[in-house]
Amino acid sequence: MGDIRFEGLTKRFEDITAVDDVTLDVHDGEFFVLLGPSGSGKTTLLRCLAGLEDPERGTITIEDRDVTDDPPRKRNLAMVFQSYAVFPHMTVYENIAFGRRMKGESDDDKLKQRVRDAAEMLEISDLLDRYPAAMSGGQRQRVAVARAVVMEPTVLLMDEPLSNLDALLRLNFRAELKKLVKDLNTTTVYVTHDQVEALSLGDRVAVMRKGHIEQVDSPIDLYDDPVNRFVGGFMGTPPMNFLRGQAQTNGDGARVRIGEHDLQAPGLDDVGEREILLGIRGEYVDTVEGSSDDALPVTIEVVEPVGSELLLTASLGDDQELKMLVDSDEKLSAGDEVWVRPQPERIRWFDPEDGARLA
Repeated sequence: MGDIRFEGLTKRFEDITAVDDVTLDVHDGEFFVLLGPSGSGKTTLLRCLAGLEDPERGTITIEDRDVTDDPPRKRNLAMVFQSYAVFPHMTVYENIAFGRRMKGESDDDKLKQRVRDAAEMLEISDLLDRYPAAMSGGQRQRVAVARAVVMEPTVLLMDEPLSNLDALLRLNFRAELKKLVKDLNTTTVYVTHDQVEALSLGDRVAVMRKGHIEQVDSPIDLYDDPVNRFVGGFMGTPPMNFLRGQAQTNGDGARVRIGEHDLQAPGLDDVGEREILLGIRGEYVDTVEGSSDDALPVTIEVVEPVGSELLLTASLGDDQELKMLVDSDEKLSAGDEVWVRPQPERIRWFDPEDGARLA
């Protein structure tokens, strides 16, 4: 069992509250991702779990055992750092075996087999006699992961382990890492600021901001149903669009006026007349022929080819912009004026003041 619970955890650095009264459960065998921008508290929360930081208040339990005051060596954790942290004067074999040796294990056949198994799992068996200086960044990161895996931890901690790799290597290693963690069936807590990593790796993701957890959910629910404007704007490439409008109610139900045009407002029947934000992702905005009900006129400002799609930045007037993803077959250029229609079932409504989700 590798379930984890944070209860009312608070950590301060002088006058800065890095983690503020966080309560969170991580399930046994789960790949759990802590996601947020720099300064959100995600790494501090991970370091508190590892025993590298002492919280001012709250408790941490692992397998129903309170480990809040335990030193790192008594928590049965292993950690992979952003900077690899491999020892340059040791071979790959010695680096992988280091943790076991520090626990007092002799270099017997059992340890050698553990190291070979971990190296084979990470596909670095042919590098065991090599020194880190003769390896690429990706190979060194594999050594760091193998060193953690060989410890057979209850919980595996990873602090942005892919951020030092180039884009293609990061993509390949991400897929391998997901398969590795699934095969290990070890509870994993993974910290990243990269929402693509979070969406592709995590069973569940906690989005953090200013020491608080904004939302904990599955990747698809975070993407489709953000609880507030921050989560919607942080997740996705491009992020969710937010358009200012005025909600109105008439005999045909609620509608929202954006500029000089009205759109359907599903789910807003009880909101009354008020300012509101329409949230819509770029892939859920369709171009239409000519003027149309529930459509808006826009002027295309920028066209960016992104493989099979075009990323369009369009102006609605009144200093409002809309980013859209359309098929690359559409012949559109900067300066074109087109009509676009947000898919009604994909629209999310937010309060313009505090960013809270309304519908």
